[in-house]
Amino acid sequence: MDHSGEVYINPLTDFGFKRIFGTTMNKDLLISFLNALFDGEEVIEDVSYRNAEKLGASETERKAIFDVYCQTADGSRIIVEMQNVYQEFYKDRSIYYSTFPIAEQAKKGKWDYKLNKVYTVGILNFAFPEGRKGNGDITSEVKLMNVKTKEVFYDKLTYYYIELVNFKKNLNELDTLFDKWLYALRNMTNLLNRPAKLQERIFTRLFDAAQIAKLTTEELREYETSVNAYRDIENAVNTAKKVGEKIGMKKGFEKGKAEGIAEGKAQGARDNGLAIARKLKAKGMPTDEIANITGLSVEEIADL
Repeated sequence: MDHSGEVYINPLTDFGFKRIFGTTMNKDLLISFLNALFDGEEVIEDVSYRNAEKLGASETERKAIFDVYCQTADGSRIIVEMQNVYQEFYKDRSIYYSTFPIAEQAKKGKWDYKLNKVYTVGILNFAFPEGRKGNGDITSEVKLMNVKTKEVFYDKLTYYYIELVNFKKNLNELDTLFDKWLYALRNMTNLLNRPAKLQERIFTRLFDAAQIAKLTTEELREYETSVNAYRDIENAVNTAKKVGEKIGMKKGFEKGKAEGIAEGKAQGARDNGLAIARKLKAKGMPTDEIANITGLSVEEIADL
């Protein structure tokens, strides 16, 4: 693959995301990003990476493979996931994944059930269907709530969903450190150097770690595979939008234009996700990696 003209890796690819946020040598980048996101709710000074593959209670139970899984000094667990394509049950999956760091805290013998905090952070390169109806939020913070009082019922379980496609700010509009992080994630692969607006030392580290020129031959090969998968997804999503709009317009007469288009896009995205999975499977990519890239289940991919 020709990378001429490209200086930095694409952080939205599986390889790029894990290189930036999932390696011990770059854990300061993860810490900075999380502190910018948490904005004082949790202040992280250090993290230790935990095994990103979690098995069920028995061999027959489903396992979870996280992009990044870490623990803070006070025992808080944090899952960070990058998801490039919408899947119908993404929210279900994120809730399911959060049960693993909860369950692993169980202690043998006498135990009072005290739990450390669990955070799930989803960085999404798509908008939730409800966001397409005019909501357009960039970040959603979700906790268990008492419906009657509208107060937080349990503050040790938190989900952050970052709809990256809703972030539209340009360099002159960046106000917070979190703004700058989102700008970097969205635009890094198209930049030739670090913008002066991103003057913080952490961004010097980020752009240094993301240089394509510093990749080894093996790393470059892995990155190229990851980029190919990312571009397949981009093409599939664009195709799904066109197909979805046509299907949606037709169904819109019966169910309402907005609902019809959303349904059509979802079906188109799923059909194209299956096509991508078949292609990656034919190339010999491991099933768990295909599941992570496409959002399909391991069982769906095994049946292809």
